[in-house]
Amino acid sequence: MSVSDRQPVGRVVALVPAHDEATTIRRAIAGLRSQTATPDRIIVIPDNCTDDTAAIAAAEGVEVRPTTGNADKKAGALNQTLAAILPDLVDDDVVLVQDADSILDAPFIERALMRLIDPRYGAVGGVFRGDDRPGFVAHLQRNEYARYARDVSRLQGRCLVVTGTAALFRVRTLREVAAGRLDGRLPVGDGHGGVYDTTVLTEDNEISFAILHLGYRIISPSACTLVTETMPTWHDLWAQRLRWKRGAVENCLQYGLTRVTWSYWGRQVLTMCGVLVTAIYLATLVVAVTLGTFAVHPFWLGITAIFIVERIVTVRLRGWRQMLLAATMYELVLDGFLQIVQGKAYVDALTGRRRQW
Repeated sequence: MSVSDRQPVGRVVALVPAHDEATTIRRAIAGLRSQTATPDRIIVIPDNCTDDTAAIAAAEGVEVRPTTGNADKKAGALNQTLAAILPDLVDDDVVLVQDADSILDAPFIERALMRLIDPRYGAVGGVFRGDDRPGFVAHLQRNEYARYARDVSRLQGRCLVVTGTAALFRVRTLREVAAGRLDGRLPVGDGHGGVYDTTVLTEDNEISFAILHLGYRIISPSACTLVTETMPTWHDLWAQRLRWKRGAVENCLQYGLTRVTWSYWGRQVLTMCGVLVTAIYLATLVVAVTLGTFAVHPFWLGITAIFIVERIVTVRLRGWRQMLLAATMYELVLDGFLQIVQGKAYVDALTGRRRQW
């Protein structure tokens, strides 16, 4: 891309939707203010809060815009605020959407803006790592996120979704998404033409689909890093991942098979095959042990060795101690857990089970 192809970037407006985030909102604001390229405005959006989120944000000196009658969670909260502020912004201004339980590393915005000057990109997301919450469940998530960061880095920022933890969008792109919901280029959503589709479980996945269908690219540069909250219990992790996985399936169904979604459909098919193969393998193993026909074969020992090496290498970002631990394959407990969640997501999506979030 030549210098003449680049588009100037205007003001940066940070939106931080928050539902009962009194314990984290101050750190999220501090992270924004410590950026090497600080946002021109920081707007906290308290949504149906029952704690002191709004008061803490106000005391920090940022704009506070509570939602009014919102029943559509994060997507609805963002749509209310975007409807109010977009008319006063120009096309080259930038909106940063950040979760209130996330903290951006200092260069995040600056590095993201360097990518966003390329008009081919409709959104720039981040690469996240887990917080320092104690406990085994949080530890497993930190390893999982480290592997995701490694994958994104090896792919030079190419990603499937701009993460909801933090992402930057040009105002021009957001306006085009809202218009696309009304003129038939994109799924209609709730029919009101908002930027975010309030009818889906995973608004970040859906808006990624929308941006890609409008002809833009998305990217998560390895330099755009942040810390995000880990789930404290298996129950919380189950609820989070079931929403993510079912939402991804339903977004594919929503958009159908297109030039954009075919690769996503392919991943879903491979994942479904993985769930089935795992179930068959475990059933076969149980039968073999029960009948006393279980035996160790060199072929399967070799396959196991490959898996062990993969576990060790892919967690390098967390240091040699975690690499040694990974060799024990203790993380299989998380892999099995996620396989079960994935299977449940498929069943719920296909049977139309009532959503709970």
